[in-house]
Amino acid sequence: MAKPCPKEFRDDVVAVARKGQAPLAQIAKDFGISEGSLANWMKQADVEDAGGPV
Repeated sequence: MAKPCPKEFRDDVVAVARKGQAPLAQIAKDFGISEGSLANWMKQADVEDAGGPV
């Protein structure tokens, strides 16, 4: 299993992805993560932003 990335890194990647200036696959590649990880991080960020359970 891969080492977890710091929350600050995840937040930065999600912020870039939310700008919508590039496909998620390209953003994931640029940051050296999988597209699945990015999708999961975005879902988790949506839950956190909505004030839902973490």
